[in-house]
Amino acid sequence: MRSRFGLLITALGTAAIVAVIWLSVLPIAGQQTRSTSQPSTFPSYRAPRLADGHPDLNGVWQAMVTANIDLQDHEAQSGPHPEILGAYGGWPAGQSVVEGGEIPYKPSALAQKQQNVENRMKVDVSNDKTWHALGDPEFKCYMPGVPRATYMPYPFQIVQGSSPYILIAYEFATATRTIRMDWNGEAPTDTWMGWSRGRWEGDTLVVDVTGQREESWFDRAGDYHSSALHVVERYTPVSPYHLMYEATIEDPNVFTRPWKISFPLYRRVEKNVQPLEFKCVPWTEDLLYGKFKKGT
Repeated sequence: MRSRFGLLITALGTAAIVAVIWLSVLPIAGQQTRSTSQPSTFPSYRAPRLADGHPDLNGVWQAMVTANIDLQDHEAQSGPHPEILGAYGGWPAGQSVVEGGEIPYKPSALAQKQQNVENRMKVDVSNDKTWHALGDPEFKCYMPGVPRATYMPYPFQIVQGSSPYILIAYEFATATRTIRMDWNGEAPTDTWMGWSRGRWEGDTLVVDVTGQREESWFDRAGDYHSSALHVVERYTPVSPYHLMYEATIEDPNVFTRPWKISFPLYRRVEKNVQPLEFKCVPWTEDLLYGKFKKGT
């Protein structure tokens, strides 16, 4: 039988080894937080073609990042009402998808972001002119806008054929977008998902997005924009199972310069995979309108 002293020495030795490994990993993880490099690609990869000669992007895709919580580096958080939800409501930690690691806010706009964080779980629909001023639009089940729809934690489907349009269908709030290829027309009005015009640059689908409602946010961390938002997306096939996604964001009312996010999109390859429904409107009716019910 081994002595208690021997067992203690073994336990301490194991703990020391674990500590050394953990400390050696931490600097590497810290270095990776600022990386927005592309995933490994097939050097000679050429995407399959449709009849028009352009890459075939058809499929169900999904981002595996936590940018919907916060585009920038963030720690794990308890989420709302931990006294009720416990770990069920927790939000995971994540690494920045912003090139350079930080969003270049104007000082006055940064103050508005902080107010957004404080008010992200508040609603007030009693005034038609200000009812969008409080709360994260995701919290209220409004369509997410671009680019947020791309990195929400749900798959989405790209439908591409021989027509001059490409359709993207999202699970959240059954939002959709129509990308008008080689179209010169301007947005007729502002909408939650904006006005998307596409073109091809080699194998890359480039989408110019304008006309988005100023009420949409980029994430749960209160990152926001004005009605001057201009987004240019780039979808590039880099392997049979990956698209590299980039979005350049410009809004002179809020940011000091244009800035970029990037991350890979992964093809969902399960048998019979398809986007399902996430119709959240019924879940928010009491939140938004409960106080107007008779007897309340």
